[in-house]
Amino acid sequence: MNITYLLFFLCIVFCTLIITYWAARQSKTTNQFYVAAGSLTGTQNGMAIAGDYISAASFLGIVGTIAINGFDGLLYAIGFLVSYLIVLFFIAEPVHHLGKYSLGDVVCSRFPSYRMRGIMAVGALIISVLYMIPQLVAAGLLIRLLLNISYSNSVIIIGILMTIYVVFGGMFATSWVQIVKTVLLLSGSFLLALILFSRFDWSMSILLEQVTLRSPFGEQFSLPGHLFHNPLETVSLHLALILGTAGLPHILIRLLTVRNSVEVRKSVLTASWIIGVFYLIALVLGLGAVALVGFEDLVALDPSGNLAAPLLAEELGGDFLMAFIAAIAFTTIVAVVAGLVISATTAFSHDIYFHIIKKGNTTEKKRMQAARWTAFFIGLLSTLLALGLRNMNVTFLVSLTFIVAASSNLPVLLLTIYWRRFNQTGAITGMVCGLTASILLLIVGPHMMNLEGGWIRREALIPLYNPGIIAIPIGFLGAYLGTVLSRNKKGNIVPFDSFYMRAQTGIDARRESS
Repeated sequence: MNITYLLFFLCIVFCTLIITYWAARQSKTTNQFYVAAGSLTGTQNGMAIAGDYISAASFLGIVGTIAINGFDGLLYAIGFLVSYLIVLFFIAEPVHHLGKYSLGDVVCSRFPSYRMRGIMAVGALIISVLYMIPQLVAAGLLIRLLLNISYSNSVIIIGILMTIYVVFGGMFATSWVQIVKTVLLLSGSFLLALILFSRFDWSMSILLEQVTLRSPFGEQFSLPGHLFHNPLETVSLHLALILGTAGLPHILIRLLTVRNSVEVRKSVLTASWIIGVFYLIALVLGLGAVALVGFEDLVALDPSGNLAAPLLAEELGGDFLMAFIAAIAFTTIVAVVAGLVISATTAFSHDIYFHIIKKGNTTEKKRMQAARWTAFFIGLLSTLLALGLRNMNVTFLVSLTFIVAASSNLPVLLLTIYWRRFNQTGAITGMVCGLTASILLLIVGPHMMNLEGGWIRREALIPLYNPGIIAIPIGFLGAYLGTVLSRNKKGNIVPFDSFYMRAQTGIDARRESS
């Protein structure tokens, strides 16, 4: 075991546990536990959103994908960044005005029913758990590699930490762990980029010349087609990435942790700037990885490219710098997983336990107990699933998460907020159709069905690795047909005009008139 790596990891764990101890003293009510009592500023929340969004797939995956696949790797970063425009212009403020703790609150502010709330909660749980598993698997592999401990022990360590953060600290601890992660990530990656440029006499042209020499693509490195040979695959991937973010529960509930609309806009703009700067740095690091480490060595050590950033750090600064970057990667994973746990916890304890099981009749103390027990069981379930999937290819789960969010949550949210004729039947059919289509298309696609090592050893029925271009229209079509074919043509218990005014301004017209 490398002592330098161990000391960095212990330092990160110690600092985050101090944050959790402080946050536990602040989380006495459900309002504080779920949304930090709306006490975060826009800048703080924007940093937390960025921390929630830049996952292991972004930090480790994007750098490696750019290094191995050239221009196509950059397409991922562009899709992730552009997605925040959808959130900013169409989703952010209405979610803040309509929601209290969850996406179920948003939709049920127009269609109040136990069935609607239950379906929204189930969707949030599925998306959160699906996203959590590959994060835990990546964390287990990273710690196993760096600290030379078993995969099982690695996953258990991460599972225990994320559960502690949420059970004791709630949204306060989760938010500040994400803020610390964002600061470390930006400072660490920026430092790495500076050291990299110093190796090439601060000249981008010299760096690019070295890239063309060390990459098998040569002069074609900056051209598309190395990863996606089918243009339809590229379009489908971007559709899922751009639209999926606006349906991710763990991102959207962060819009409820600030006081007003001004802070909501500041949150999304701050997050967009941070994410944009990070992906620009990631591009430079990807170029540096192939220029200094070399394409052959990267692929030999890790064909997926996920170790490109740590290997580049080792090349530039030895064990010390690699330990620092690995610790940042560890913090990245823990912060994202904690955000996912709080999202899943809110969906079950607030929507299902409080509203459906208890019908809104229970004490504050019991609600807090339910929230903490839910966080514990969500953490345990995710850890067990990650342990069971360690030898399987779980890459498809990341794609599935964005596709499910874009084909189920997004149609329901957009049409609930903006379509006057939309009704509860359309919302339910949209959720069910989008959820079912996205899962079935992944099952019959090449992630799971292929002749070489697939879960199902036969040729895929759908050739697309990212079938968002099929699943997302099915979600919208299901919502549309469910509405126009419904016997309940009105379907709006809450008048649309007063609902829309509240969504756009936060003013409840019914209360104002009374």
